[in-house]
Amino acid sequence: MKRSVWRNPFFLIGFTFMILMLVSSFVYSIVWGNEVRRLYFLSVEGKVVESSPISPKWSFPFGTDALGLDMLGKIIIGAKYTILTALVIAFLRVFLAIPLGLILGTFLMKYKKYINGWIDSFHYIPLTILAYFLLFPVLWEPFEGFSTSIVERFVIEILILSLLIVPILSALLGNEVSLLYKQEFIMSAKTLGAGRWRIIFKHILPSMKEKLVILLGQQFMQTLIIFIHLGLLTLFLGGTDVDYQLVNDPPRSITYEWSGLIGDSFRYLQGAPWIPLTPILFFSATMLSVSLMIEGYVQVTSGQSHYKKKFRSAYRPLTEKEGEHLKESDFQKVNM
Repeated sequence: MKRSVWRNPFFLIGFTFMILMLVSSFVYSIVWGNEVRRLYFLSVEGKVVESSPISPKWSFPFGTDALGLDMLGKIIIGAKYTILTALVIAFLRVFLAIPLGLILGTFLMKYKKYINGWIDSFHYIPLTILAYFLLFPVLWEPFEGFSTSIVERFVIEILILSLLIVPILSALLGNEVSLLYKQEFIMSAKTLGAGRWRIIFKHILPSMKEKLVILLGQQFMQTLIIFIHLGLLTLFLGGTDVDYQLVNDPPRSITYEWSGLIGDSFRYLQGAPWIPLTPILFFSATMLSVSLMIEGYVQVTSGQSHYKKKFRSAYRPLTEKEGEHLKESDFQKVNM
């Protein structure tokens, strides 16, 4: 009997963490809005023993920032913006690449060599820098203030970060489709009179289901990585608040999304390391949760360990790899 993915411990651990972060974020915003606890100093018997930024304490488990704001509160508020935006971008990338990959792998097989040659050039373009220059006019606050709303900035950023990677994903999916199209069960279906569209919907897409789920998880993690890169370049999700006063404050995140919490606090890495390390920790925990969900899903659907299979494949002798089909690990080439 086929096991349910909801009974797999790896999938449940990852899914529980993601849901816990999202539910906590929405509940926090509903109850307290975007207000964050603030603690300027700690005193004992009337004497100040520590001022902000305050190191982690029992009541402030991740400490406070330089302004005395609770780091945990900022993390919870920003969780919904970070996780949901990354999920939407990952879904759009895969959703847009699937039809293009199907067309490339079935109807345009004659031209696949030339199309792949053109798309391969995208592998050598630093997409993080390209995304930075495309998003800078949208996300960096000008002197006169933003001319767009925060929703418009989110939509523009989602579209740009999605469309930049679609050509590469389409080529990879097209290669996979063309390989599947040569399999014996596809040839048998063609012999029995099945048309291309029936083959696509009845045979190819069901055969790619597991790889598409893996690809979705990988794109989610790749999106989080690009968020970190842009955050270090002080280009934050939803917009960068820039202070143009004579004595200006550093650029800051408008929404408390996690990449902004890294970008506007990285200078505290030596003096108050908990400030940048807290969002880094939650970024890492989120990516680990997605990896656990992928592992659990693959274990349930194929009965094998996804990462053990990848490890064996990576260290298999080259002669044993000859003639293999496109593997899930090939999708990892798609990064920023």
